[in-house]
Amino acid sequence: MLVSVPAMQTEQPYEGSSRSDGRSRQRPGVVPSAVKSARTPDDYLETLRPLLEPMSKALGNRCEIVLHDFRQPEHSIVAITGDVTGRSPGGSVTQIGLAIIRAGDDAEDQYNYITKAPNGRILKSTTAPLRDADGHVFGALCVNVDVTEMWMMSQTIQEMIDVDAQTPQPVTFVDDIDRVIGEVLQEETKMLGRPLTGLTRAERLQLLKALDYRGVFSLQRSVPQVAEHLGLSRATLYNDLREMRRDNDD
Repeated sequence: MLVSVPAMQTEQPYEGSSRSDGRSRQRPGVVPSAVKSARTPDDYLETLRPLLEPMSKALGNRCEIVLHDFRQPEHSIVAITGDVTGRSPGGSVTQIGLAIIRAGDDAEDQYNYITKAPNGRILKSTTAPLRDADGHVFGALCVNVDVTEMWMMSQTIQEMIDVDAQTPQPVTFVDDIDRVIGEVLQEETKMLGRPLTGLTRAERLQLLKALDYRGVFSLQRSVPQVAEHLGLSRATLYNDLREMRRDNDD
């Protein structure tokens, strides 16, 4: 799974959704064997919680391990050890978490991607969705390691940490879900190159499609915030969302 801890070996993988290149891909069952007997998401979380501290100590003080419960995305952080991103229990999901929620049971492990902390430190991150006994995703176990100094060294060191020349992904590590949504909207604004309030209807529907793909509308409280950024009423935004999803289904 994430670390070589005997009690944290993964279950037998099973087939997931097909890839765009036509090859099938594996969707791992990431619930550790140590919690096979647990029956509910709460059972799994309570079994995993005490493992975070010894895992963090084994990996050193540059490492942070986070346990998320996606059933409450606004306050998804159940437990966290290490102080790499400055977050605390009760904090919200990141953009990566929103994408996993949007993917649902098709979500896959994401290994060794590069992100940036609020203080500018470069992190190597891994996120593994957690599944219940029926294979349904309910949370995630995340590992963030501060690799700033190694990142700034030679190609030899970059090869050692297996990150090559990746560009850090814009991930917002904060405790406030409104800031996460705001960061996603800012990123989309930069890509469009102009304010969101001046979009045509067609452009607006494309934007809503992008936001929906990124999991923003998995959160009930996102609609008022998005409506405000677009200069729309909530009723208009809900109508646009229905039209966008209807077009996607056609």
